[in-house]
Amino acid sequence: MNDICNVYCIGRNYRLHALELGNEVPQEPLVFQKPSHSLVPMDGRVIELPGDRGAVHFEVEIVLRIGKSYTSGTDVDNCVDAMALGLDLTLREVQDTLKRKGLPWLAAKGFLGSAPIGPWMSYPGAEGLKASKFALLRNGQQVQLGNAADMLFPVAQLIEYIGSQYGLGAGDVIFTGTPAGVGALQDGDRMECLWDGKPAGSCLIKLG
Repeated sequence: MNDICNVYCIGRNYRLHALELGNEVPQEPLVFQKPSHSLVPMDGRVIELPGDRGAVHFEVEIVLRIGKSYTSGTDVDNCVDAMALGLDLTLREVQDTLKRKGLPWLAAKGFLGSAPIGPWMSYPGAEGLKASKFALLRNGQQVQLGNAADMLFPVAQLIEYIGSQYGLGAGDVIFTGTPAGVGALQDGDRMECLWDGKPAGSCLIKLG
C-alpha cells in the first residue's frame, strides 16, 4: 500500500444506497478523499477499528488503480492498470453529525484502517466490469451485491471528472461507490469480498 498516492472516493454512486440512507441522488459525482494512511491490505489479517465512536458501517466497492496520468482526450480505460475490491468503512453517527453541521467528512471516513483493499486483479475495461458481480459476505452470509452497470456515474465519467477537477496520476486509486445493503460491523466479524464468485480479499474485525 506504500505506493498509493491519492485516495479518491465516490459517494452515493448507486441509487438504492443513496435512498437507503435518506440522501438525495446526486446530479454529478460526489467526491471525497481518505488519507493514504487509512489503507490496509485485506489479506486475512485482523483489522483494528475504533469501537467507541458509534457504529462502523461497511461499504464494499470496486477500487481502480491509476497507472497512467489523465490528460484531456485520454482513453480513460488506458489510465487504469488494475482493480480490486475494497471497503469504505464509515463512522456513521460521526458522519451524520458532521453533515448536519456542514463540516467535512474526514473524521468519519479517514480514520486509520478505514480503507481495506483486497489483492489487485486484472482490469477488464469499463464494459468488462459490467460482466461480473461483486459481493460482500459477513460471517459467510451475503450482505451486499453489486454490479458496475448500476453505477449512476460510470467509470469513464468518474475518471474524466476527477482527472479534470483534481488531477489523476500513477499511484492514485478510486473507490467507485457502494451498492445498497450497508450495515454496522460487530466485533469479531469476518468480512469476505467476492468478485464473480471468487475470493477477492478478507479480514477479521476487531473493535477496540
